Amino acid sequence: MWTFGRIIDRYATDGYGPLVGTLRTIELAAAAGLQGLDLNYPFDPGVEVADVKKTLAEYGLSAVCVTPVIYDRRFRSGSFTSADPDVRRQAIELGHEAVAVAAELGARYVKFWPGQDGYDYPFQVDHPTLRKHAIDGIGAVARAFPDVTFGIEYKLKEPRNRLFWGTAPASLLAIEQMKVDNVGLVIDFGHSLFAKENPAEALSLAHGMGRLVDIEVDDNYREWDDDLTAGSLHLVETLEFLHVVRSIGWEGPLKLDLFPYREDAGEAVRESVAALRELETRAERLDLEQLRAAQATHDAMAAQRVVRAALFS
Repeated sequence: MWTFGRIIDRYATDGYGPLVGTLRTIELAAAAGLQGLDLNYPFDPGVEVADVKKTLAEYGLSAVCVTPVIYDRRFRSGSFTSADPDVRRQAIELGHEAVAVAAELGARYVKFWPGQDGYDYPFQVDHPTLRKHAIDGIGAVARAFPDVTFGIEYKLKEPRNRLFWGTAPASLLAIEQMKVDNVGLVIDFGHSLFAKENPAEALSLAHGMGRLVDIEVDDNYREWDDDLTAGSLHLVETLEFLHVVRSIGWEGPLKLDLFPYREDAGEAVRESVAALRELETRAERLDLEQLRAAQATHDAMAAQRVVRAALFS
């Protein structure tokens, strides 16, 4: 839902557009042709869960997931990893609240983006302690609700200079140490690029370990989380990503994580959807027999010919 809200940076601190409320966001999302929303919680002051549920139904949208806001000013020095035990408790309580909201809205899972859980300077934290708090905090929420699915959206940095949940392999290792069955990863194509990963490989890894919860698509220049429209830069890597989406039999939605600072949000969404649908048709054109033969011998040029034929023939 942040795609349609007021987007700010450290220079334009009053934002690049008008302040858009929760209910208006739902209306704008429907007008852009979306089928569901990732909903930030808490909602606007005075907006109840029943209001959101009613508005979603009115516009024919589903709640894909609920994302508790564990990254705002209150958690500026960490949420689950804060040095203050009271702040850590508040993060866990907010997670509990998000579970109740997700249940009422019929959302498939609760998503954690622990964007403040990390550090900024060398020697600032004791790494084993930070790791313990990160794993124990989310683990405590997950164990309290064993029938609820939780997804962690990893990211290399921002707003902290180093985030604990920074890469796919490190995050999967931490989840395994959590020793729960109901926590997995949200693979964001742009976050994977930003972490200098191959998004298709990260997606395959999370799925192979039985820890894939959701998929988000966008694009960036690999140096920052630009959240540009899908397919606007890394066309071939997006094609490979969608090929893996098909090959693993993913039946969930593809989510968009866009920050159209200066563009019309609806147009950015529609352009992303159009690009992804076109790339999906190209993914269907891949000659899988030839591709598998090329991959069996690691024949890069043979694989490139298959990709070129799918894209341009």
